[in-house]
Amino acid sequence: MYTATYNIIGVMSGTSLDGVDLAHLHFTLKEGKWSYTILESETVPYSDEWVTQLKSAVGFSETQLVTLNDDYTVLLGTIIKNFITTNAILNIDAVCSHGHTILHQPQQGFTLQIGNLPELARLISEKVVCDFRVQDVALGGQGAPLVPIGDRLLFSDYDFCLNLGGFSNISFEEGNNRIAFDISPVNTVLNFYANQLGFAYDDKGSIARSGTIHHELLTALNALEYYKKSYPKSLGFEFVKEIVLPLMENYAISTADKMHTFSEHIALQIGLALDDFVVTASRPKKMLVTGGGAYNDFILARVGYYLPNMEIIVPDAKTLEFKEALIFGLLGVLKLRGEVNVLSSVTGASENHSSGVIFNK
Repeated sequence: MYTATYNIIGVMSGTSLDGVDLAHLHFTLKEGKWSYTILESETVPYSDEWVTQLKSAVGFSETQLVTLNDDYTVLLGTIIKNFITTNAILNIDAVCSHGHTILHQPQQGFTLQIGNLPELARLISEKVVCDFRVQDVALGGQGAPLVPIGDRLLFSDYDFCLNLGGFSNISFEEGNNRIAFDISPVNTVLNFYANQLGFAYDDKGSIARSGTIHHELLTALNALEYYKKSYPKSLGFEFVKEIVLPLMENYAISTADKMHTFSEHIALQIGLALDDFVVTASRPKKMLVTGGGAYNDFILARVGYYLPNMEIIVPDAKTLEFKEALIFGLLGVLKLRGEVNVLSSVTGASENHSSGVIFNK
C-alpha cells in the first residue's frame, strides 16, 4: 500500500486585504486519494500603511513595483518566520506561498504576484514553492482560478465549491472536466464601503441588510460586459477600481443602499452562473461555501433565494478561513512531485501543467 505524507505551510494573501493567511498542514496520499489536516493557523493583518500601499500599487511605476516587491518579500519572510518559530514547527517539507496579486491582466499576457522572490527562501531558511500564476498566463491561460485542482482532489463530496473572498469564484465538474471561473467582485467592493463608515468589514451583512435596493444601479451592474463573457474568465482589482467603483459612485445614494444593491448583485450573479447546472440536475446539489464572505448571512440568504434547490454548506472555521492557504499548500506539493496542479479546462491554457517555481533554502 503506497502512502506519502507531507509537512507543509500554506501561505495566502487575498485581494480583500484581510492579511496574510498561514496554515500548518499535513497532507497524506493513500491509495491514490488525498486527505489533509489543518493544524496551527493564523491570519496576520496588514498595517494601515501596507493596506494603503497594496491598494495603490495598481498605479505604481515599474521602479516602484520592484521596490514594493523587495519590501513585501521581507515583510512576508518575517511573518512566515514568526509563524514557524511561535508554533515550533519542525521538519517542514516546503513553504508554499501564493504571494499577493498586484496586477492581473491575462488578456495582455501579464500577471504579477509580489513576494515570490528567491530571497524568501533565504529569509525563512526553508524550501519555498511559489509564483503559481505566471506560467499559466505564458501558456495562454487566465492564470486563475488555481484553487479548482484542490477542490477536485480534496472536496469531491461537494457538487460545487464557492469562494466568497475579494471576488467570488466557483468550481465544479462538468463531464470529465473541472470548470471554474470568477463570478463577480465581493469583499473588494463591500469592504471599500464598510471602510467609509469606519468598519473593517460589514459584520454578517448587517449594514447592507439595513439598506434598500437601487434598481437602476443593480441593472447597470448586471449589464457590465464581463458578465456576458463565457468561461474561462477571471477578474483582478483593476476591474473594481476602473469599472465597478466609478459606476457605483455615479449614484447619489446612501452607502447602505450601495452595499445592499451590490450584495444583491453578488447573489444574483451567482444564481445566474449556476442556475442552468442546478435546474437540469437529477438530484439536489450541495455547495461548499468558504472565504470571508461565508460569514455574511445576508449574502448567503440571497444566494439561497436565487438557488432554492441548492444545499448551501458552510464548513468548520479552519476550512472556511484557510481553504485557499490549504489548497496553495497542495499546489506546492503537486509541484514538488512534478504532477499537474493547473487545469487547462479551468484557465484556458494550452495544456494541463505543473506550475510554480521552487527555491531551495
